[in-house]
Amino acid sequence: MQDEREPQGRSRQETRAAYDRISRWYDLVQGYWERAPRRAGLAQLDVQAGERVLEIGPGTGSVLVELVRLAGTGGQVCGLDLSAGMLRRTQARFSRQTCRAPGLVCGDAVRLPYPPAVFDAVFLSFTLELFAPQEIPVVLGECRRVLDPRGRLVVVAMARATATGTKPHMDHPSLTSRAYAWAQRRFPTLVDCRPIDLCSLVEAGGFRVEQVRRMDLWGLPVESVRVR
Repeated sequence: MQDEREPQGRSRQETRAAYDRISRWYDLVQGYWERAPRRAGLAQLDVQAGERVLEIGPGTGSVLVELVRLAGTGGQVCGLDLSAGMLRRTQARFSRQTCRAPGLVCGDAVRLPYPPAVFDAVFLSFTLELFAPQEIPVVLGECRRVLDPRGRLVVVAMARATATGTKPHMDHPSLTSRAYAWAQRRFPTLVDCRPIDLCSLVEAGGFRVEQVRRMDLWGLPVESVRVR
């Protein structure tokens, strides 16, 4: 794999190692505050029994459990994550569940290891904004490739204080947003999620926006967008 650099200056290998290290504590540190936006995105995804679903960047698998339940015995659920440590936590989670485990793959979303048009739905939460700006169109292109032509994509991401292409989310950055931006500049390898203009990005990727939900997460703007 090419040693691509992310906007935070980390290579893929460094990113993988960082998430491997925090996988044991992820649910306590980040998983808790991300829970509500993820649930909102899951509601937008509206998975039905028998569907084929992919989650990119499932972390420790909290959403995968619900996806498996919703897809039912006739469905197929897959999870792809860059971090083997996160996937081990996912496997441990499912070992405590009565539902069947999803198909887990350790891989990179810029090259999804799936054939075209194989999924009815694709889900990403707090994952797309981790990619370098030039890679985001590639990831969205891969999502489009693996989606059935009638399928849908839901992305949950940190939003800019003022989003373009849609009704502004917030007129001015909050104190929390400014503090987060400072922390990101000061500690870029630890504070790695960055705000993105999600609607504009997915529209540029050839998707049609169906629904946008805007949330305020302790003063940080978050968007959950459903597209086809």
